[in-house]
Amino acid sequence: MKFGDAFTFVFQDPDWFKKIIIPGLVGLLIPVIGQMVLLGWALKVTLNVIRNNPNPLPAMDFGGDLGRGFKAWVVGLVYGIPMFIFYLPILILSIIAGEGGDQTMAIVVAIAGACFGFLMLLYGIVMGLMLPAAYARVAAEDTIGAGLAFGEVFGMVKKNLVTYLLILVGTVAASFIGSLGSIACVVGIFVTMPYSFAIMGHLYGQGYLEAKALKSL
Repeated sequence: MKFGDAFTFVFQDPDWFKKIIIPGLVGLLIPVIGQMVLLGWALKVTLNVIRNNPNPLPAMDFGGDLGRGFKAWVVGLVYGIPMFIFYLPILILSIIAGEGGDQTMAIVVAIAGACFGFLMLLYGIVMGLMLPAAYARVAAEDTIGAGLAFGEVFGMVKKNLVTYLLILVGTVAASFIGSLGSIACVVGIFVTMPYSFAIMGHLYGQGYLEAKALKSL
């Protein structure tokens, strides 16, 4: 896996600034729809990597990116359902404890919060490993069903665990880079945020290629 390429490929495109600033503006200035467009644009990077495009950084295509991003958004929503299920008991017990003011109930809530919080942490790691594979399948096959083929997605991650652990590390690093723009009078985030999405898109594509190459052996 060419981990470093995900962080440098953007700057190899002579039009890199124009190509990332536009989806950055759309993603950050248009609520909800803009974030779907930005995600879809990042998955176009994924698709270009899968297709071995020598210049994988795409220009924004609002309609196409929105459609792709919406499919990925639905997939991400489904994968996030268990996280909500783990959080729900904490919320309910907290409301009950708040109304009763019972110290015993407060202890029960604290224990339940620790237990379900641990489950949320574990599932968060699992989701962080599986979503890149699911998103890459959405990009490659252009269907919601491709991302929700849990057996196929799990198989990709299981057989390429080291690769997807690297992708998880890269995703965390990219998210940190994306947040750095807020330091530069907030304006910088219009560049760092789409850059971080481009990094993740490139990593997703690499993971997909490695999974497919291993499957064909």
